[in-house]
Amino acid sequence: MVKQAGELALRGNWHGKKVMITGVCGTVGRELLRQISALSPAEIVGIDNNESDLFFLREEYAAFHSVQLYIGDIRDRETLTDKMRGIDIVLHAAALKHVFLCEQSPRDAVQTNIHGTQNIIDAAIANGVKRVLFTSSDKAVNPTNVMGTSKLMAERLMSAANAERRSDGPIFASTRFGNVLGSRGSVIPLFERQIASGGPVTITDDAMTRFIMTLEEAVRLVIGSTFLARGGEVFVTKMPVLRIADLAWSMIQDLAPAHGFAPDDIALDVVGTRPGEKLYEELLNDEETRRTVETDDYFIILPALKPHYEIVQYAYVGMRDSKVDEPYNSALAPTMTREEVRDYLRRNQLIGVHTEEELQCA
Repeated sequence: MVKQAGELALRGNWHGKKVMITGVCGTVGRELLRQISALSPAEIVGIDNNESDLFFLREEYAAFHSVQLYIGDIRDRETLTDKMRGIDIVLHAAALKHVFLCEQSPRDAVQTNIHGTQNIIDAAIANGVKRVLFTSSDKAVNPTNVMGTSKLMAERLMSAANAERRSDGPIFASTRFGNVLGSRGSVIPLFERQIASGGPVTITDDAMTRFIMTLEEAVRLVIGSTFLARGGEVFVTKMPVLRIADLAWSMIQDLAPAHGFAPDDIALDVVGTRPGEKLYEELLNDEETRRTVETDDYFIILPALKPHYEIVQYAYVGMRDSKVDEPYNSALAPTMTREEVRDYLRRNQLIGVHTEEELQCA
């Protein structure tokens, strides 16, 4: 009954709303579209700069008259302002997210991830949008690369915009999560292709750990945090931790026989870390713990601007009384066992489901 009541409340929040999704053709954007379209919104406006993917997505949603998809780039403030007219909620998922490519093209990362986010903020204010939620990344915590630095700056822009808002202005907030298993850029399609070819499966370091979450889980928590936001927070989703070496081992055990190989035939090669790559993930650092509260599903980092605390009451359903004393770090968190990893992959149908095209692109 409690779960059913929660689902009804969630549907009620989105019913009749006009929603914009940026980066709608990306992994997260596409899943946002799928889940929100089932919550009876009045309209969903999706924008993306990938013409080919947008064409096929329009074909997929041709029968959904409430879904309108447009070519657009968040670097173009004029287009954003035009398409955002009448919108109630913006879910900002457009970004350059690949660490190595952002290292190669830092100017583009800045223009998209930082300037593009400011364009979202300006367009939302100009149009009287009610809520804006930005999808950030674990790479924003103590960043060591261009992508992470640009995501952190985007988070700060969102919090600063909220501190400057008037009483009737948009509520701005961000959400952070780690690796979405099976998404574009995930190691799973890469490992699948390597196993299908007889190996070797390449990992960067035997000790590397990562937070993990399925795409459905990640997007469900993004949607849930949209109406929890009071303004300026960063919502950190809680998730399990695994060693990348254990993920590779688990996939080899289950997939090698399907491709005519014994698991022992597939070698595991350690190739070393790439530029800007961390051995572990951080979702919450030491400084942030001092202004963080906890619920069952989230750590919620409150904005650092002191005057803003006095204006907004940061209280949440299920908020715990205890303080958050430790950073949320994959190197410190307990890791799943190999068998737990295998069970997680099977239960969530994360392996053996990618198309030949997806495997070739991995």
